[in-house]
Amino acid sequence: MQLTGAIECLERITAVRADASAVAAELTEALRSTSQLRSFLASAEADLARRLAAASSFPEAALADVSGESVGQAGKTLDRSETLDAAPKLADALDDARITPGHVDAVTRGGKGLEPEQRERLIGRVESLVDMAANSTIEQFGRRVRAEVAQIIADDGIDRLERQRRQTSLSTWTDNDGMWNVRGRFDPVTALSVSSALDAAVEALFAEATPDTCPSDPVEKQKHLRALAFARIAQGGVGAGRSAKPEFVAVIDVAAPSDSVDDSGHDGAVDHVPVAVQWPIPIEVPQRVLSELMADAKVSTVVVRNGVVLHAPGELQLGRTTRLANRAQRRALNGLYRTCAIPGCSVGYDRCKLHHIIWWRDGGRTDIDNLLPVCSHHHTKIHHAGWIIDLDANRRLTITFPDGTIRNTGPPRRSAA
Repeated sequence: MQLTGAIECLERITAVRADASAVAAELTEALRSTSQLRSFLASAEADLARRLAAASSFPEAALADVSGESVGQAGKTLDRSETLDAAPKLADALDDARITPGHVDAVTRGGKGLEPEQRERLIGRVESLVDMAANSTIEQFGRRVRAEVAQIIADDGIDRLERQRRQTSLSTWTDNDGMWNVRGRFDPVTALSVSSALDAAVEALFAEATPDTCPSDPVEKQKHLRALAFARIAQGGVGAGRSAKPEFVAVIDVAAPSDSVDDSGHDGAVDHVPVAVQWPIPIEVPQRVLSELMADAKVSTVVVRNGVVLHAPGELQLGRTTRLANRAQRRALNGLYRTCAIPGCSVGYDRCKLHHIIWWRDGGRTDIDNLLPVCSHHHTKIHHAGWIIDLDANRRLTITFPDGTIRNTGPPRRSAA
């Protein structure tokens, strides 16, 4: 848009605002001029911000001082300028007011987290979609950008997996203490089976009792048990010669709100129940490979709502038959908790111990309602620092500290978007 066009837009807006009798068509045209002027100014702002970034050591602060916005918002303006600098056709479309700043921001968001080469490919694809952007809403264009990002990642995922398979290796050595060490690197698909086999062996060997050699620290204890299970498998014991199927757990949170919106603008919370899929280990697997794995995997479903497990496979009430939780209980509680249950703790669930609310030595039962995942640090606080914890039927947690202060938290929320 040339300066004369911007002036015409401003004059039209001013005239319609001053006319109390303006009809709907005139108001609509004035609003269209407002949108066009906003795009023109956003283009100018991005260009000036790009030039300021080259001349200032801390351009975010300089922008924030001028605009009165936060430094974070100023950073977003710089991000937009970088996107426009990389995509000249997109920049021209914004300057001509054929698209809005929101269309540019959709591209910026899509590029976040991509590798530089992937981002270049995204920009290349977006440059060919400018006409589509000019005739689409921001939401429609954003969906197209996300689809392009997903395709780029999927293409790269296959190449990455093949590279990881070639890099799979195992090395062994004896250290100065006479300990035999093993270090392995496995591609994620192989790792699924290996990890599942280790989990199954640990449960089969130590479900009823643990060896006297176990460390007291919960994290070190799990490492010790997995080492013993690995040794038993390698020696031809439990699980040897059998191919362990990976287990995928689908967590359905029937109470979690969904922020999905369909093309009609209606909230999708009623029609779309949030679902999350948990893996035996944190991995990235291409969609095609994942589909093949799912066909031969064990799939379990856990349904939760407001801190209550509505459905989970396996026995969840073991009573006094054993002190150790079984896999079914661990799977079900993982449907409720991503991390340690103590508020503010970010230690992952897989590194937590299932603590008896009513202690085992005091007659507590190994039932799911009496188990809570806590990390090693907070487990020590509960057992040795005088923390008292209580859990109600909806898993609302109450912590009483030694000084008498009390902290209450609501049921665990695991939004499975």
